[in-house]
Amino acid sequence: MTTAIYPGSFDPITNGHFDVLYRASRLFDKIIVVVLSNVSKKSYLSTDTRIELIKQSVESIKNVKVDSYEGLTVEYARANNAKVLIRGLRAISDFEYEMQLAQLNKNLDPDLDTIFLVPRVENNFLSSSIVKEIALLGGDISGIVPEPVHKYFKNKVKK
Repeated sequence: MTTAIYPGSFDPITNGHFDVLYRASRLFDKIIVVVLSNVSKKSYLSTDTRIELIKQSVESIKNVKVDSYEGLTVEYARANNAKVLIRGLRAISDFEYEMQLAQLNKNLDPDLDTIFLVPRVENNFLSSSIVKEIALLGGDISGIVPEPVHKYFKNKVKK
């Protein structure tokens, strides 16, 4: 059984993330979406909120589990017998950073591979930062995030 990890901050999960996750779920037996604490980013949503929104968003994908972790992704992968990291690429600007990260992870754990998936064209422009900004300014994010995320921000903005 091949276990893959889809790590990220997911602050919040977008349709781009979901697109990559859904397609990866057809390639691997088990996928663990790992909500990471990124020391270089300040998260808007709490880790618990991100986990809950992701769980609600992926209910229909039976081979996906959601977890969180603070530390090196390679350590989490080892502890969970994962052999693959899944990363999404939106643009050429993502590639340089992601390639560097993949090579560093490979150096830390030679048995861990990284695969890159590109979201569909309609999701290619999405980032969590853009989604948060639109939502918090009262814009409609219904077409760019899973329904649980849309409901969460709709209720949050009303308050």
